[in-house]
Amino acid sequence: MRKLCLLAALCSPFAHADVVMVQANSLMRLPGNASVLQLEKLEVADYGTLLIPAGVTRVDIDQLHLGREARITLVPAEPGIELRVGRAEFDEGSQINARGAPGTFEKPARAARDLSVRIESLQAPQLLIDARGGTGAPGFSGLDGGNGQAPGCTWGAAGAGANGDDGGNGQAGAAGARVRVELPRDYPAELISVRVDGGAGGKPGEAGRAGAGGKSKGCIVYRTDGGKSGRPGLAGQPGDAGAAGMVTIERL
Repeated sequence: MRKLCLLAALCSPFAHADVVMVQANSLMRLPGNASVLQLEKLEVADYGTLLIPAGVTRVDIDQLHLGREARITLVPAEPGIELRVGRAEFDEGSQINARGAPGTFEKPARAARDLSVRIESLQAPQLLIDARGGTGAPGFSGLDGGNGQAPGCTWGAAGAGANGDDGGNGQAGAAGARVRVELPRDYPAELISVRVDGGAGGKPGEAGRAGAGGKSKGCIVYRTDGGKSGRPGLAGQPGDAGAAGMVTIERL
């Protein structure tokens, strides 16, 4: 019943909720109906993950606690997102994740989501933000060459094997995000880690194997020679890395 009330409270263009809690070792996805969310308290327990959908563009949180290895994960999207936090407490290994999505054979890699974070009071052994671009899709593997036809005993010669096809090139990785972070003046700079690397290029496609020539054959009258094997294809080229993003850090 409590979950149903929470969903109802969040399903509006501007949604407000008192408390949102993610249990340990579990995943919760916020509804995507509201573009702006206001939470009085958000707690993500150890190894839990809160997923913020693409339709949300701003989240205001009065009190935030991320447990050990807990995550706030932002679904990749074209519009950026703002996170505004009053008081935050992060445990060891907790992270804000805005990474792009890796490419597939059907879809290219997606860029990391641009992010603006403002935290007015922060207690954390380290502030970790991962906003790297998605890895490029791998290249297609080349087709293997067909084997040559075997000869007969009364006619014909062994057929040559076909050449293997070349492997496809890997696709380019996606760009890292533009991240703006506003933090208290007394939070140590050496504890801030924001990664905005472009995604790695896709792996090259493997070369197609050469087709074997038709085998030699001994007959009563004569013997036929074997056919020549084909040539293997060439492996593709790795894809280019995506462009790196940009980090801006300001003090409150």
